[in-house]
Amino acid sequence: MADKVVHPSTYDVIELVGTSSTSWEDAANNVIKEASKHLRELRVAEVVKKDLVVPNGKVEAYCTRLKLSFKYEAHA
Repeated sequence: MADKVVHPSTYDVIELVGTSSTSWEDAANNVIKEASKHLRELRVAEVVKKDLVVPNGKVEAYCTRLKLSFKYEAHA
């Protein structure tokens, strides 16, 4: 196995919530799709919570909360 050079990096972590009318997976994909427009080098997404919006006993929306890590870049 070749030696791999690992450069030190720092990552930031945020929590975002996505919604969908069809599934928790679709809600999570919506988070990733939107976050990737604004954050560089997304690394890991961890599902931390799933909720349903259920007015009048009917599922109206699926909500998925994700912790996202992305490369931290300090600004001068």
